[in-house]
This record gives sequence, structure tokens and C-alpha cells, in this order.
Amino acid sequence: MRVLITGASSGIGRDLAREFAKENHDIVLVARNVEKLESLKKELKEEYNAKVEYLSVDLSSRDNCIDLHEKVKNIDILVNNAGLGDFGNFTKTELEKDFSIIDTNITAMHVLTKLYLKDMKEKNNGKILNVASIAGFLPGPLMSTYYASKNYVVRLSEAIREELKKEKSDVKISILCPGPVRTNFNNVANVKFEISSLSSEYVAKYTVDKFLKNKFYIVPGFQIKCAKFFSKIVPTPILAKCTYHMQRKKEKSN
Repeated sequence: MRVLITGASSGIGRDLAREFAKENHDIVLVARNVEKLESLKKELKEEYNAKVEYLSVDLSSRDNCIDLHEKVKNIDILVNNAGLGDFGNFTKTELEKDFSIIDTNITAMHVLTKLYLKDMKEKNNGKILNVASIAGFLPGPLMSTYYASKNYVVRLSEAIREELKKEKSDVKISILCPGPVRTNFNNVANVKFEISSLSSEYVAKYTVDKFLKNKFYIVPGFQIKCAKFFSKIVPTPILAKCTYHMQRKKEKSN
């Protein structure tokens, strides 16, 4: 099977590529950093004898996403992993950074899901993994744009799942909803976490196992499973207050 992974040059995306390579899948790596992509390609070929190709693409451009779909066909598994975050009061964060988050976390995921899902439905086969977050079930003061973007990922994926069920399609969709993971995302978003973070290696291994078993909600870690459960029963204003206080603890001192 052929797997396309966005945001593949580091963190969860890189380790998902390793796990899929272990399962003898062909890999298409997509990210912006050519040096990291080339290094990962070499590693996957040497370690797992995997068939690997890569493309350097800025997915914050809608046209680039459409062009990627035109260039890369016959994908059996799509992993929408590329994502950005930012920390700060909504009125104080930079508008251009907000646009980057929306374009990468929402628009790119939306475009690639739609285009590759059409292909998969035509052959009635394929799988999509959209990387969301536990943030997708919560209001996110002080990281409002990021949390809202992950809410979008969750709700869109839930809607698509129901459509596929009604159509009795063999195409499957899943969402990965991790909590804190030790990746470079934390530095880019300028946050630190009070609760313990999981390694990206563990998250990737857990995810691929559940994904290949067609699990829809993939939630690594007991604490995050609890958080997802409480998000269903706790009133939104209380969730917002709790999230605000947790976010304040994340802020890195300058």
C-alpha cells in the first residue's frame, strides 16, 4: 500500500513514516525541509528497505495542495499531519500567524481530504488519518486559533465518517487526538506543558496499530482519554476556565 504523509520531516509525521515503513508500505513524504526529507528517505530505505519518495511542498498554499494531488496519485492511505500552533491572547497574536495556522491546519487538510477521498470512493478502498488533538474537543483560550482549527478537523472527520457509513463505503477515516507530545511543535507554538508528554515514537506506534484496525478516535495515553471523556460532560464555560488556567501554566518565560 502507498502512504502519503504530510508534515513528515519531524515529530509525529516522521515517526508515523517509520511505523508504516515497518509495515512494508511504500511512503510518500511531504514537508518543506528538503534536507530532513532526504535524510528520512535514506533512513527508511536503509532500515526497512522501503520504497520512498518525497516532495518539498508549502501546504499553506491552496494551489500547492491541489498541485500535490495532481502529481501524486494512487494513494491508499492519506495522513494529514502537517500543523502549526501559536500561544497568546487572541488580540495580541499576529494575524499572519493566524492565517498560517488556518491555511495549514484547516485548508490544506480540507483540500487533501476532499480530493483523495474522491479517488478512494471511486475504487471503494482507502484510509485517511487526520491528525487532530485533544484540543479538538475543547475551547482554547490563549491558543484560540489552534484549538478552533483542531475542532474543525474533528467535526469534519466525524461528518465524513457518517457519510461513508450511510453509503456503506469500504473507505475508512480516523482521527488522532493526542495530548502533549515531545516534538518541535512546542517550541514553534511557544508553550511548555505541565503534564507529562508522550514520546512521538510511542504515539506513532500506538496510532498505526489502532489505525490499521479501523479505530476512529485514536487517543494515546490514559490522561488524555480522561480529558476526552470529561469534555463530553463538563459545561463549556467550565471547560474554558479550566483550559485558560492550564494555558497560563504553559507560557514560557521570556
